Amino acid sequence: MWNFIVAIVIGAIAGWLASLIMKTSSGLLLNIILGIVGGFVGSFVLGIIGIGASNFIGNILVSVVGACIIIAVVNLIKKK
Repeated sequence: MWNFIVAIVIGAIAGWLASLIMKTSSGLLLNIILGIVGGFVGSFVLGIIGIGASNFIGNILVSVVGACIIIAVVNLIKKK
Protein backbone atom coordinates (compact mmCIF):
# COMPACT_ATOMS: atom_id res chain seq x y z
CA MET A 1 0.00 0.00 0.00
CA TRP A 2 2.82 2.39 0.86
CA ASN A 3 4.44 1.93 -2.58
CA PHE A 4 1.14 2.81 -4.25
CA ILE A 5 0.87 6.06 -2.28
CA VAL A 6 4.50 6.96 -3.02
CA ALA A 7 3.94 6.28 -6.75
CA ILE A 8 0.94 8.62 -6.76
CA VAL A 9 2.87 11.36 -4.93
CA ILE A 10 5.86 11.02 -7.27
CA GLY A 11 3.51 10.98 -10.26
CA ALA A 12 1.70 14.12 -9.11
CA ILE A 13 4.92 16.04 -8.48
CA ALA A 14 6.59 14.86 -11.69
CA GLY A 15 3.50 15.53 -13.81
CA TRP A 16 3.12 18.99 -12.33
CA LEU A 17 6.79 19.84 -12.93
CA ALA A 18 6.63 18.50 -16.50
CA SER A 19 3.52 20.57 -17.21
CA LEU A 20 5.37 23.66 -15.96
CA ILE A 21 8.45 22.89 -18.04
CA MET A 22 6.45 22.12 -21.19
CA LYS A 23 3.98 24.99 -20.53
CA THR A 24 0.82 22.90 -20.67
CA SER A 25 -2.24 23.15 -18.50
CA SER A 26 -3.50 19.89 -17.10
CA GLY A 27 -5.40 18.85 -14.03
CA LEU A 28 -4.26 16.85 -11.05
CA LEU A 29 -5.44 13.50 -12.41
CA LEU A 30 -3.67 14.00 -15.74
CA ASN A 31 -0.53 15.13 -13.90
CA ILE A 32 -0.57 11.94 -11.81
CA ILE A 33 -1.05 9.78 -14.89
CA LEU A 34 1.66 11.66 -16.81
CA GLY A 35 4.07 11.33 -13.91
CA ILE A 36 3.49 7.60 -13.41
CA VAL A 37 3.67 6.74 -17.12
CA GLY A 38 6.56 9.20 -17.42
CA GLY A 39 8.39 7.16 -14.79
CA PHE A 40 8.25 4.11 -17.03
CA VAL A 41 9.25 6.07 -20.14
CA GLY A 42 12.01 7.93 -18.31
CA SER A 43 13.39 4.75 -16.76
CA PHE A 44 13.47 3.07 -20.16
CA VAL A 45 15.06 5.99 -22.04
CA LEU A 46 17.58 6.89 -19.35
CA GLY A 47 18.30 3.20 -18.74
CA ILE A 48 19.44 2.87 -22.34
CA ILE A 49 22.18 5.44 -21.71
CA GLY A 50 23.03 3.98 -18.30
CA ILE A 51 21.34 6.47 -15.96
CA GLY A 52 19.11 5.27 -13.14
CA ALA A 53 17.47 6.58 -9.99
CA SER A 54 17.82 5.16 -6.52
CA ASN A 55 16.06 7.68 -4.28
CA PHE A 56 12.92 9.82 -4.08
CA ILE A 57 14.37 12.89 -5.82
CA GLY A 58 16.00 10.75 -8.51
CA ASN A 59 12.69 9.02 -9.20
CA ILE A 60 10.98 12.39 -9.55
CA LEU A 61 13.63 13.61 -12.00
CA VAL A 62 13.40 10.45 -14.10
CA SER A 63 9.61 10.74 -14.12
CA VAL A 64 9.80 14.40 -15.14
CA VAL A 65 12.05 13.52 -18.07
CA GLY A 66 9.66 10.79 -19.15
CA ALA A 67 6.59 13.00 -18.74
CA CYS A 68 8.26 15.75 -20.81
CA ILE A 69 8.95 13.20 -23.54
CA ILE A 70 5.30 12.11 -23.50
CA ILE A 71 4.06 15.73 -23.66
CA ALA A 72 6.44 16.49 -26.55
CA VAL A 73 5.26 13.43 -28.50
CA VAL A 74 1.59 14.31 -27.91
CA ASN A 75 2.24 17.90 -29.05
CA LEU A 76 3.92 16.61 -32.23
CA ILE A 77 0.97 14.34 -32.95
CA LYS A 78 -1.53 17.17 -32.36
CA LYS A 79 0.28 19.41 -34.87
CA LYS A 80 -0.13 16.88 -37.68
